[in-house]
Amino acid sequence: MYLNVHSHYSLLYGTASVEALVDTAKQQGHTMLSLTDINNTMGVVEFVFECRKKGLNPIVGVEFRNGDTLLYVALARSNKGLSELNTMLTKHNADKTSYPERAPEWDDVFVIYPYGTVKYSDLRDDEFLGVRLSQLHSMFGEQRLDKLVVMQPCTFLSSDDYELHRCLRAIDNNELLSRLSCQGVAAPDELLLPPQRLHAAFLFFPRMLSNTESLLSRCSIDFDAEPKNKKTFTGTFYDDYELLRKLAFDGMLYRYGSSNKEAYRRIEKELDIIERMGFCSYFLMAWDVVRYAMSSGFHHVGRGSGANSVVAYCLKITDVDPIGLDLYFERFLNPRRSTPPDFDLDFSWRDRDAIHEYMLRRYGRSHAALLGSTVTMQGRAVCRELGKIYGLTNHEIEGWQRGGTLNMSKPMMGTMKSLADRMMGLPLQRSVHAGGVLISENPMCCYSALDFSSKGFPVTQWDMHSAEMLGYEKIDILSQRGIGHLHDAVELVRRNKGIAVDIHRVEDFKNDERVCRQLMSGETNGCFYIESPAMRGLLRKLRCSDYKTLVAASSIIRPGVARSGMMREYVKRHHSPDQVHYAHPMLESLLKETYGVMVYQEDVLKICHYFA
Repeated sequence: MYLNVHSHYSLLYGTASVEALVDTAKQQGHTMLSLTDINNTMGVVEFVFECRKKGLNPIVGVEFRNGDTLLYVALARSNKGLSELNTMLTKHNADKTSYPERAPEWDDVFVIYPYGTVKYSDLRDDEFLGVRLSQLHSMFGEQRLDKLVVMQPCTFLSSDDYELHRCLRAIDNNELLSRLSCQGVAAPDELLLPPQRLHAAFLFFPRMLSNTESLLSRCSIDFDAEPKNKKTFTGTFYDDYELLRKLAFDGMLYRYGSSNKEAYRRIEKELDIIERMGFCSYFLMAWDVVRYAMSSGFHHVGRGSGANSVVAYCLKITDVDPIGLDLYFERFLNPRRSTPPDFDLDFSWRDRDAIHEYMLRRYGRSHAALLGSTVTMQGRAVCRELGKIYGLTNHEIEGWQRGGTLNMSKPMMGTMKSLADRMMGLPLQRSVHAGGVLISENPMCCYSALDFSSKGFPVTQWDMHSAEMLGYEKIDILSQRGIGHLHDAVELVRRNKGIAVDIHRVEDFKNDERVCRQLMSGETNGCFYIESPAMRGLLRKLRCSDYKTLVAASSIIRPGVARSGMMREYVKRHHSPDQVHYAHPMLESLLKETYGVMVYQEDVLKICHYFA
């Protein structure tokens, strides 16, 4: 029966999480529930999946407002209706214009105006007037009921949430709580009530109840978890596979030569899994980004679990040799992986915008977007914002942030601490993911409204968790200042020595004697990841003079490994490999390279695989 429900994604307005809303509705006996957050669809994907999991029929829409003025609530009748709503939100965000006071003529959307704001004679077929509980006294004697529906808003799950809501509104308006006006603040009666109580309140208006039930019964929306990425790169699955196969074996000649049987076997095995899991287009899209970057003179580094793929190595997506390092492809892609994998591609900060622009131009700005993220209220920021609206001085706020007490009554202090605890983790604003880019088969507005970054790039309103629910596989386009230095170094060598250095011929650098001598002496200042004092000290302790020892050093220095004692044990065994005692004969063959210490995730996989 609820047409107008706010979650905490109605930023600095709603107080309840999507999960709490759905759980409460289920406990109260509701069979369907709507979500209509203010001017956004951030929570739609999470809401639909949560409702399906709990057995409720989800209905989604948007509450459109200009400032604090409620214009209308729009409910999507289907997935097409959601796309229409997302398109309107996106256009508004792009143009930075106010929403129209009358809704557009959508094809698959119901519109509900607050009672008294629009004349009966002006309503279209799919438009209605919504009546709140507080307006029922003026309904007696109303003759035209065919266009009236129940629109009791829901902003809280309990009356205790009202004060939290007022604090959020004060923070949003940068007002002292004591000076907060009623405008833009929800009414205290905006609670989620059991269906019996809502029916009882409208007992004398059965036509209004039947209109509402009829409207809700005509709304239906659902998402599946099938991959939403662009399905093909070339236009057909067959051509995708053939192109990927050709590129992989052409790359094998560059990386391994023509007679490496192990490389040939690994490529065949990986191509089989990639094709069966429908990832040919994903590999080709990553390759296309790298191809563009290299043709533009941009340097890149491919990292993460994607470096376990020989195919990725042959396509120059990564420069890590999985065969030489005995890396398992299954860590990146296997039929039982629960979350989609992704490639992490690092570029110089100077080049990343050009890469983004290329991807948006290549696949269309309506089909590609940067992944969004949600900034939440945390720790010291909660104390500061709450302290400001309660009128505390900066000195008092800083003392509270450090864990001190405030010069006020114990009840008031208790209230503020309770509010601070409840604010923790509430969404504060939408932002941009560190690097994720989505390339969609259908227009992005089928699933999300789009915001626009300061540089004009489209950004999804939901985050990576919703993207995973929908089955998106993102490509991470990350920025690293050190890669710009690689470009500068190559250019200096070309200019001063007349030598063209191929940065992707990693074997040349691994076998360079001067590089090895510098590693052994710990002279790695200015080298990303291995320049910290702790890392340089570890390199000297290991007398590191080869690539594999360098890789091991970069793993054992991680806090968890170091605290466990494995770093100390690895250093000791590295200098006395003949004295290593293996707990099982098979461990010697599996972990000989790391002296029986499980340094990498692959080491754990090897052991589990063997003993299973």
